[in-house]
Amino acid sequence: MKAEIIAVGTELLLGQIVNTNARYLSRELAAIGIDVYFQTVVGDNLSRLSEAIRIAQSRADVILFSGGIGPTQDDLTKDALADVLGRKLHIDRLAMDKIEGFFRDRNVTMTENNRRQAIVIEGGTPLANETGLAAGNAISDNGKHYVVMPGPPKELIPMFEQEVKPWLFQHVLTEEMPIYSRMLKFAGIGESALEDRLLDLIDGQTDPTIAPYASEGEVTVRVSTKAPNEGEAKVKLDAMEVQIRERLPEHLYANEDVPIEYTIVTMMADMGLTLSAAESCTGGLVMQSLTSIPGSAAILKGGIVCYSNEMKEKLLNVPHDYLEGEDAPGAVSPEVAKVLAEQVRMIGDANFGLAVTGVAGPGYSERKPPGLVFIALAERGKETEIHELRINGNRETVRIRSTKSILYRLWRKLVELD
Repeated sequence: MKAEIIAVGTELLLGQIVNTNARYLSRELAAIGIDVYFQTVVGDNLSRLSEAIRIAQSRADVILFSGGIGPTQDDLTKDALADVLGRKLHIDRLAMDKIEGFFRDRNVTMTENNRRQAIVIEGGTPLANETGLAAGNAISDNGKHYVVMPGPPKELIPMFEQEVKPWLFQHVLTEEMPIYSRMLKFAGIGESALEDRLLDLIDGQTDPTIAPYASEGEVTVRVSTKAPNEGEAKVKLDAMEVQIRERLPEHLYANEDVPIEYTIVTMMADMGLTLSAAESCTGGLVMQSLTSIPGSAAILKGGIVCYSNEMKEKLLNVPHDYLEGEDAPGAVSPEVAKVLAEQVRMIGDANFGLAVTGVAGPGYSERKPPGLVFIALAERGKETEIHELRINGNRETVRIRSTKSILYRLWRKLVELD
């Protein structure tokens, strides 16, 4: 099955919002055996939207829409699709009851244009919107399948999971075996290096299939297989995971779709370990990453953002002659990283102290280039570990990759202790 995603909204064309829906839908559709061949973005214009639908009809079996189903006059997705299919529009009673109840419960007068959110196309299946008011729609017509969803991700994602996916299995994937997937998560290695280690598996893949993709500081490999049931799928996925793990044991930190900070929090909580952190160029991003994970309170003693030399010296006892003077190594140095890690560990009375100091850019600092970063891990009773990083990219990339790098080094330490 070939699919096309049509994202509707002038704000997308103007760059005012990012089209995260296309990324989500492409991944989810691939996981159930529907390949997205095209993605289109079109503004809130009836004729151009109708033209986009006709083009999609010529090259796709499944056409999915996001956006353009709200209450205003420029929400035209259902109007355009109904016109192209030659079908009428009508009010779905259940959707209308929900909208009326929403305003009644809040003692707010409902404006007439809100009725547009309950409109559906005749002959289609209304799709309930559990987190919003605009009803979705799914229609099969002359061998083509159309799915209309809201634009806000907080509405689209629940609708896809609860309404669209079951509809696709019932109406589109009726003769297909289910696809089962497993997400393998890697850190401390780039996408190209990882792919090189797995190249023969990727080139020779038939079943299961292997698909790597990268985000900042991490790489994910999706392993997928078709099987009549979960048990048979597990046998094949387990076998492929073993092969991959044997090649990359020092980088594979999880076999589910979680960030490395989740694995760290879980491992440290299970082992009864704690940490504290001192951050300069990352500005608290290490602590932010860890505190985003539920249960992190059990492992975190605290953190210090020591951005200036004054704070490094006053709060973390970095010697003045490390920071200032003609022969001083400077704030961005292995010497300072080491002191920061050891001092913050002692101040927090933690098992581990983490430290990051570097040049986030875009300019030089202390005559040192952007992307030069030193990370340090101090462990109680052990020698402090220091690593130099050379990171290419903009300021945010340097901060994120520095954070992921020190978390990766901490994970390696925990694996050794486990």
